[in-house]
Amino acid sequence: MSVSEAPQRWLLLTSSTGTGHNMRAASLTHWAKAELGERVDLRTHHVLEATHKVYRFGVGLYNFIQRRAPWFHHVYFNYLEIAGMHRHGRRIWGRERFAALVADYRPDRLVSVHAHTNHGFFELAREAAQTGGFNAPACVTYCGELFAGYGFSRHWANPRADGFVGASEEVCAAARAVGTPPERILHGGFLLRAPFYQSEAELDVSADALAQELELRRDRFTLLLSTGLAGANNHPEIVRRLAASDATMQVIALCAHREDTREVLARLAAAAPRLTIRALGPAEPARMAALKRLASAVLARPGTGATSEAIQLGAPLIHNGIGGIMPQELITVQYCKQHGCSLVARTPEEVVSAALRLKREPGLAENLRARLGAARPAGRPADIVRWIASRRAGADFAS
Repeated sequence: MSVSEAPQRWLLLTSSTGTGHNMRAASLTHWAKAELGERVDLRTHHVLEATHKVYRFGVGLYNFIQRRAPWFHHVYFNYLEIAGMHRHGRRIWGRERFAALVADYRPDRLVSVHAHTNHGFFELAREAAQTGGFNAPACVTYCGELFAGYGFSRHWANPRADGFVGASEEVCAAARAVGTPPERILHGGFLLRAPFYQSEAELDVSADALAQELELRRDRFTLLLSTGLAGANNHPEIVRRLAASDATMQVIALCAHREDTREVLARLAAAAPRLTIRALGPAEPARMAALKRLASAVLARPGTGATSEAIQLGAPLIHNGIGGIMPQELITVQYCKQHGCSLVARTPEEVVSAALRLKREPGLAENLRARLGAARPAGRPADIVRWIASRRAGADFAS
């Protein structure tokens, strides 16, 4: 890059509702730097939390519901769909704070990875540019959802935006259905972290090393109990049911920062000699990819992040529906049902039943791997980066 050539400035809009949005923002940052190098400058902004205390409370409430009562999200989700609090810039509380950020940074690209930052915040950015006398940013959405229908927020697709990138053809079709011009839509595929795009040989090397570190055998059936905001809460009950079934297998339980869960699992492990249990804390992306490569089956909430990772790796997947399935998760389950690439368990007993079925029926696991491969989009993150970099602000955004 020449001294006179300024880098493109990208402002990424995310929020900590769940874990997937921040993961995709971090992944986009990595891939943009890898692809564009010094030609890009990126800033990530947790826009809901930073704009107003009411939205910050809403983020906390969202995560509390996800941890404690996923079924109640049917009420909360539908309220947010109807309320449309961020649908118009003039209705956004704390809009002056966001406008000041835009005026200070003067982004060339405004990239949203969250359902509620694709309308009013785009308007505010354009208005800030007009007021400040600088070029308006190209406003682009990356949607990591996998399916449309109930659970797919109507706020994802803004037909007046400058670009819409969908992880699946189904959500690209949803964007077209609300009037987004086809030339502004890219079926880009997943936006995952770099380790999930390693070759099979590289993944196997990492999985072998991890198995040695954890003193596990790769030729033994291994169940990975993944975690989201709610997942770790289920681990002890699942392990109790596995122990009661008299099953023999290896269990890796991801507990994130839940030290209390790790302590409970340590006690259960001592009383269940047929189970080889490893309770782990937070996992880095490279370690997570190796864990899912090592696993014979992965139990995970039906979030788009964990599901997309399983699809990318071809890891046999059991969706954890204990406590209810949220609307946002239902569309992920529907995508997998359409492709026949996962099992669903709504109780600890069903989790154990599904795991034991995969253990005794290798053909079922192989069939799931094949269907996961068929459900994997062809797009790559580098393609998404180049497409976003090529967008230009349109003249028809303002309503």
